[in-house]
Amino acid sequence: MKFFRFLGFKKKPKAPWSKYYKKGDMNLYIPDISLYDNFKRNMKKYPNNNAFDYFGKKTTYRELLREVDLCANSFLSYGIRKNDVVTICMPNTPEGVISFLALNKIGAISNMLHPLASENEIRDDLINTGSVMMVLIDMDYDKLKNVIEETDVYKIILVRPSDSMPFLTKVGYNLSIGLKTKLPKNNSKYVYWDQFMNSGKDYKSDYHFLGRKNSPAVMLHSGGSTGSPKAIVLSNGNFIALTEQAKIVFDELEVGDKCLSIMPIFHGFGLGVCVYAPLCVGAECILIPQFKAQEFDKILMKHRPEFVIGVPTLFEAMMKSERQDRIKLNYIKYIISGGDTLSLSLEKRINKYLSEHGASTRIVQGYGMSECLAAVCLGFKNILEYGSIGIPFPGCYIGIFNESDIEVPYGSEGEICISGPNVMLGYYNNEKETNGALHIHDDGNVWLHSGDLGVMDKNGFIKYTGRLKRLIVTSGYNVYPVQIEEVLEKHPAVMLSSVVGIPHPYKQEVPKAFIVLNKGYRETEELVKELKELCSKNLPRYAKVYEYEFRKSLPRTMVGKVDFRKLQEENNKLRREERGKEKI
Repeated sequence: MKFFRFLGFKKKPKAPWSKYYKKGDMNLYIPDISLYDNFKRNMKKYPNNNAFDYFGKKTTYRELLREVDLCANSFLSYGIRKNDVVTICMPNTPEGVISFLALNKIGAISNMLHPLASENEIRDDLINTGSVMMVLIDMDYDKLKNVIEETDVYKIILVRPSDSMPFLTKVGYNLSIGLKTKLPKNNSKYVYWDQFMNSGKDYKSDYHFLGRKNSPAVMLHSGGSTGSPKAIVLSNGNFIALTEQAKIVFDELEVGDKCLSIMPIFHGFGLGVCVYAPLCVGAECILIPQFKAQEFDKILMKHRPEFVIGVPTLFEAMMKSERQDRIKLNYIKYIISGGDTLSLSLEKRINKYLSEHGASTRIVQGYGMSECLAAVCLGFKNILEYGSIGIPFPGCYIGIFNESDIEVPYGSEGEICISGPNVMLGYYNNEKETNGALHIHDDGNVWLHSGDLGVMDKNGFIKYTGRLKRLIVTSGYNVYPVQIEEVLEKHPAVMLSSVVGIPHPYKQEVPKAFIVLNKGYRETEELVKELKELCSKNLPRYAKVYEYEFRKSLPRTMVGKVDFRKLQEENNKLRREERGKEKI
């Protein structure tokens, strides 16, 4: 097959799963337009339907488009132009989504950043991406005011969570949480959302960048193949492909159905699957900016959404609810688990729970990564394949390859690789990482190497079997142990560290650090406090180390590396023994 690559031709990958789709579905059509124009052409079919529900305040599609166009003019009035990078550091609020669509209209790039990232991470990201403006939730102002001064950001738009709330909810919020937030005074670098939007009213322009499907649109963040943070550049076509795939895969969804947009917009899962795609098929997005897993059942009962997407921890919490007798789930059409592996036992327990509470559907697993907008594969509701992450979306191809980039036979384990319109453009200003992730195989196609192991059967159903790279998944977020180890080893007391994932009742896994101290240092409460402070400053909140264990030495592999697998096994064995004693 090497001649395909040599001649510059592409051979269509095999797709045994195509038989499950209708004729023509695999030939996915992606118009050569921007994601803003794609949204606009779709919403014209349902302008008076609700696009958002935010704390009970409804926004129609017509109103949303008006806000997006006004916001685009506001950005123009502040000097933002094509290919400028604007960082959106926001939870799920209307302002975050409006900014994302508005920036795309004028050809600027949205850099979606986690509000819980550490100060140093945010500073480094703003510098590395060349961000010139920032949309920031007001409660993070005090934490970031100093680090922002070290960047090229010349204007910060401050958003109050209450800006889009209904009147009475807004009053209550401002009298409680809002009063605790420290905000800048007489600082020209900052402007509040309402002032920012007013500037668009006075700016006479109807500028509209006619973006192409291969133009860069959004940057998301991932650890790449090494665990160090990378900015993933996604195209307009990546978003549009997801929209067209959603229309095929979720064919039972109707205009006006409610989608629970609970996954965060700074993650591909949340931005693409829970917000953008639903908006392009006429759904009503229930925007949830912040919640606790234990409140998931309350949210379901309140909103009765037809489309539910979450991580395993949410469904675990749902089944542990104290309000079991009141939970009815007969309204759900699709319930999807992603972000982490759904174990076979948990999958069966959830399906039993759904049936007992009136649901006529079963949970299905999805699979993806931020490098392909978080979704490329999904199980079927009507085809029972326990333990499977399903089959690829129409137009997307998945293959199982060995270390030599040769596809392995059905039933054999190898690396999960992805090809098609969902795959990223690359990592921003990082050719080495890009080349490590994107390979041109002998068939002439570009394949994204996921770093995950899997098996494909003869019908195209895929099972996830493990990871090639060290990774801890906590509440759907990827945590790379090497990042934590590098931070811990900056402390003069730490000679060596190894971080592993340990079980957690709601978060699936959380980090635990095993530490060997340098000569002259000993374990103290003060030392642990210093290590916690060091991690807090240099790591995102979701990467918090939950346990510290100090040892004289750490186990080694045959080649002399720290044997983190043995540490994990030792810890798991100890936990099992402790649980056994508790039962006695």
